[in-house]
Amino acid sequence: MSEAVSSQSDALDPLPLTGERTVPGIPEENYWFRRHEIAYARLLSRCAGRTVLEAGSGEGYGANMISGVAARVIGLDYDASAVEHVRAAYPGVEMLQGNLAELPLEDGSVDVVVNFQVIEHLWDQAQFLRECLRVLAPGGELLISTPNRITFSPGRDTPLNPFHTRELNAAELSELLVQAGFRVEVMTGVHHGPEVVALDRKWGGSIIDAQIERALAGEPWPADLAADVAAVRTEDFELDLAPTDGWDPRIDASLDLVAIAVKP
Repeated sequence: MSEAVSSQSDALDPLPLTGERTVPGIPEENYWFRRHEIAYARLLSRCAGRTVLEAGSGEGYGANMISGVAARVIGLDYDASAVEHVRAAYPGVEMLQGNLAELPLEDGSVDVVVNFQVIEHLWDQAQFLRECLRVLAPGGELLISTPNRITFSPGRDTPLNPFHTRELNAAELSELLVQAGFRVEVMTGVHHGPEVVALDRKWGGSIIDAQIERALAGEPWPADLAADVAAVRTEDFELDLAPTDGWDPRIDASLDLVAIAVKP
């Protein structure tokens, strides 16, 4: 993000932190923000020089990152306040308001669809993926990430997050993509790197659980926990984007699933 755009965004009223989306610039939210940001950072090269739709662009920080390398970036979100925020904060993004189940774009009109941490919020995931296939040009790519159900809501049939309708494991996400008509080129996952693994050890086995416990208790965070969370960097997460060749057993232990799917 350029300093000029960052300064403009900082001067605006931030979107409220509701639990439905992550937003930048909040120290207590920094772990989740950086964990989401790694997918953008590692997949930016897939967007270089191309026409990109971010379906479910939220606060807009990701679409803004993409606008630094893409020929054109279209953002789409259902929430009117998010649409207005992106238009004001990130002028490099062409922002639309619309339903992800009926993408307001022509057939074959984009090269890449980005959908990070969104599909788990949708009621009709299969319909959304069919729409992604429709708006992509032949050979176009869908870049998608979503929480890994196995580690995000372990042992549960229903999501822990009240804003999630259905969470997926890697096999379920692959099945949805193939049924929609995609070829899955990469199916991988986000993991803690050494620095966050060290924080896991420091905080009783899980820096995630330490944050959730304090948030549920409604009490101020210990100063050292707040400092540790605020210091997490995007590069403290690992994401291997090697093409899928058989089943990687590490994927079931991943935090978030990341897939690259291609329209034939």
